[in-house]
Amino acid sequence: MVYLQEFEGQEQKRYSIDEIRYRSDSGRVLECVNELSPLTEQKIADLKKIWDTRAGSWDPLDRSGVWRYREFLPALAPFDSVVTMPEGNTPVYSMQRCAAYTGMETLHAKHQGMNPTGSFKDNGMTCAVSMAKKLGASMVACASTGNTSASMAAYATRAGMKSVIFIPDGQIAYGKLSQALDFGGHTIQISGDFDMAMKIVEEVCIRENIYLLNSINPFRIEGQKTIMIELLHQLNWEIPDWVVVPGGNLGNNSAFGKAFEELKRVGLISKVPRIAVIQAEGANPLYQSWKKEEQVLTPVEAQTRATAIKIGNPVSFDKSWFALRSTNGVAEEVSEAEIAQAKVHIGYDGVGSEPASATTVAGVKKLVQKGVITPQERVVCILTGHLLKDPDYTIEYHQDELYADPQRTTAVTGHEKIETGPYRNMPVQLPADSDVIIQHLQNL
Repeated sequence: MVYLQEFEGQEQKRYSIDEIRYRSDSGRVLECVNELSPLTEQKIADLKKIWDTRAGSWDPLDRSGVWRYREFLPALAPFDSVVTMPEGNTPVYSMQRCAAYTGMETLHAKHQGMNPTGSFKDNGMTCAVSMAKKLGASMVACASTGNTSASMAAYATRAGMKSVIFIPDGQIAYGKLSQALDFGGHTIQISGDFDMAMKIVEEVCIRENIYLLNSINPFRIEGQKTIMIELLHQLNWEIPDWVVVPGGNLGNNSAFGKAFEELKRVGLISKVPRIAVIQAEGANPLYQSWKKEEQVLTPVEAQTRATAIKIGNPVSFDKSWFALRSTNGVAEEVSEAEIAQAKVHIGYDGVGSEPASATTVAGVKKLVQKGVITPQERVVCILTGHLLKDPDYTIEYHQDELYADPQRTTAVTGHEKIETGPYRNMPVQLPADSDVIIQHLQNL
């Protein structure tokens, strides 16, 4: 049985998955409840074999790193409305330079930036847009700092739907905005920050019966939980000690916690990794509440160049707390300089990422220094977005022109420049003279 229910609330009322709603009658967020039963050892072995076989299949559902694990997505059965690119199948990299930088013996990263539109959002969007199609929606909408809009616009146009995007004026990386525009998303810039955009889009969707695709949509979380199922499959079911993830609207770590709970409930795993959520210092409501040991959301006015996590009032706050509690996890914050310097080390490993992803490597370094993570533990960082999502940031970093505000001034930071450290790789200008160029190369 599959149904929607208020998350961790007093209300026990169940809502049909065929009803379009995002909150309970009392106004709390909903979760998709999958009543999965424990499996016998033989059935677990059979299921793993099925997934192994699907990984080599040409069937569109099997090729997707989301729908390959459709036994954990019963809400979309019989899977005849699925919209897939296909997504998932993202690599797990060994990060030797990042390991040395953080003080780890080994370090791995699962790069969700290798998804079709360049971010982890595709894992959730394929599920949520498929549900929109199943429910007969003709128009979808979201508020976005960039990645959600790109993903939603792509999947919506493939499903034959119109998409409407609400973005905070001047607070979106152009690499992400260009995707949404190219995929046909109708983009509305509003005055205010992401949290204001989120408030408005929810109001508009309810009033105009437009299907909302932010992570308040429980089916986004359903899709994103397959990131962890795929990771464990890729690791041959050897459970890592830690999974480290950036914290913005907090849908990802909420989804990861749900994945681990369901996998353990059916018997596919016997223990769960600890989750570490890393936030930017200027957008850290989860960290602040975790530090106080109080599950009370106090919104902040978000300030960070890591635009993907520039969110001060996350909708998945309570789900995120549950995920941290249930995995014995932690929340941590990192500075703009720590993010920038971690990002360049991800690049030195030949991988690259957008700034928000780099909070993970910065967070591992900080948690190792604090003794929370030990150098011998097995840690997987989740890189949430591709390097080319925010190329301006990378260029500004290497030219030593990286400011806390892209317009180089803000009421909060003034003209604060982000400390880039000794890792810059500045372009060199030389004359068109082969002798001079050869002499320069000999000195490298």
